[in-house]
Amino acid sequence: MISLDWKDRKNLTMLADFYEFTMANGYLENGMGDQIAYFDMFFRSIPDDGGFAIMAGVEQLIEYLRNLKFDEEDISYFESKNIFSQLFLDYLKDFRFKCDVWAIPEGTPIFPQEPIVVVRGPVIQAQLIETMVLLTINHQSLIATKSNRIVRAADGRTVMEFGSRRAQGYEGAILGARAAYIGGCIGTANTIVDRDFDIPAMGTMAHSWVQMFPTELEAFRAYAKTYPDNCTLLIDTYNTLKQGLPNAIQVFNEEVVPRGFRPKGIRIDSGDIAYLSKECRRMLDEAGFNDCKIVASSSLDEYVIRDLLIQGAQIDSFGVGERLITAKSQPVFGGVYKLTTIERNGQLVPTIKVSENVGKITTPGFKQVYRLFDNITKKAIADVITLHDEVIDTSKPYEIFHPLYTWKRKTLENFHAKKLLVQIFEDGNCIYESPNIHEIKNHCKEQLDLMWDEVKRFEKPHRYFVDLSQELWNIKNQLLKKHR
Repeated sequence: MISLDWKDRKNLTMLADFYEFTMANGYLENGMGDQIAYFDMFFRSIPDDGGFAIMAGVEQLIEYLRNLKFDEEDISYFESKNIFSQLFLDYLKDFRFKCDVWAIPEGTPIFPQEPIVVVRGPVIQAQLIETMVLLTINHQSLIATKSNRIVRAADGRTVMEFGSRRAQGYEGAILGARAAYIGGCIGTANTIVDRDFDIPAMGTMAHSWVQMFPTELEAFRAYAKTYPDNCTLLIDTYNTLKQGLPNAIQVFNEEVVPRGFRPKGIRIDSGDIAYLSKECRRMLDEAGFNDCKIVASSSLDEYVIRDLLIQGAQIDSFGVGERLITAKSQPVFGGVYKLTTIERNGQLVPTIKVSENVGKITTPGFKQVYRLFDNITKKAIADVITLHDEVIDTSKPYEIFHPLYTWKRKTLENFHAKKLLVQIFEDGNCIYESPNIHEIKNHCKEQLDLMWDEVKRFEKPHRYFVDLSQELWNIKNQLLKKHR
């Protein structure tokens, strides 16, 4: 049986699609192992047809890349398959990661088609890490994006991540809670995430607590005596308005207030939450507990929360579980990892993948992404994908254009440009210091404040511009003509 220690730095080198290793063996056998190649990770569409996604998972990607190695058990496994050469097995024994890696920092809004991770290095290595690059960034970016939608729907009310028990596996629960915090949740029900990531653990009681006592009143009283300074009671085990809330008010008066505290809240987990919350608010206010918060849970997502608030629900905080932690409405973040450039004789040779499906045609070249901001409004105008060494001159007008419908053009003035891709590895060594999780969360909020509200709509959001520089567009167009 495998012993799990979540604080242990796990070696996940073998978590790769099998064909990564068959290709690696083939590269060595054909004298191509040291060929320098460039790969981009990007995604093609935004989950839930949203206006943007949120970058997440870079810290875990760094940890994975730092720990790349093959032990004797791994090498014995490959030997047992009887398809891998001795040259390949010897390579694994002496393996040292040598790639350069760039990534967009966590918490940054990201858009389709732009590179969010770039890898340069020996093709055998750059190819080998494909699965984990995608797995790591796809998952956390998906959950950060979904959680932010839910947080925005709550319109200033707090959202707690409650999804551990419905997550897809251990790592889904743990790293999903981390991503949810980046997206704007204030905390999690997952205790290990508090211990390991310093994300506040939250929660009070389940219905089973109430059922364990002879009466609901006795259950509430016992809890209030134990936690008088943090007393939130779950009031829907039997009858919310006729029994649960009256019992809670009685206990607040008899056990919490006399000890010098105020009740923190009540939680409703079933029934017509809009109606129940309004009635509870009225009854609490009449009892003198206008400062007592109302928490709602029960299969919530951004659409349910939005409807509850439209209907006047008196809710101060939401606990959101399965529909957040699984991104139930669209549980796939479609990131891909594609070859874009090969180095030959010291020269960069751009490569392209052509498809009858226009959306699957890749953009060639070693690239950088610039975000352009209006100097007056401070808002983001567009992203421009350029060749890596290109510089956007902000001292003079700059024309952007749609990469497919090239007659759609706009000239920008009085703007500034910011590079998004940051180098995190050089020759296999990490040169980037990851910000802490609270800094990442704050960065996310700050960057989203720079986006127009029109981009944040749930239905038919404004499509943010992601364009190519003229030089990059020319290279792509030349390659398309060459391969048509």
